[in-house]
Amino acid sequence: MTFIIKPLVTEKMTKITEKQPNRYGFIVRPEANKLEIKNEVESLYNVTVVDVNTARYAGKRSSRYTRAGLVKGQKNAFKKAIVTLKEGETIDFYSNIQ
Repeated sequence: MTFIIKPLVTEKMTKITEKQPNRYGFIVRPEANKLEIKNEVESLYNVTVVDVNTARYAGKRSSRYTRAGLVKGQKNAFKKAIVTLKEGETIDFYSNIQ
């Protein structure tokens, strides 16, 4: 079963990676624990994981005014994992883009 949904490539995560080059973020399934995340990152990217930090984010309600009236919706809830790799190892998310 795959627990990693996608790598997290945002401005905030890029700043964290620039300050500490061995940290990377992933969006993971809410039921995934730290050991499962660690094992999957090690098997997918052939790296050694030192530490895994997780955070859960609640879905937030949003509304906006349009010509058609008030449009209401909700953003999805998700779980984020920040993975710290062994010193000197990196993950290249852009290697398979042509």
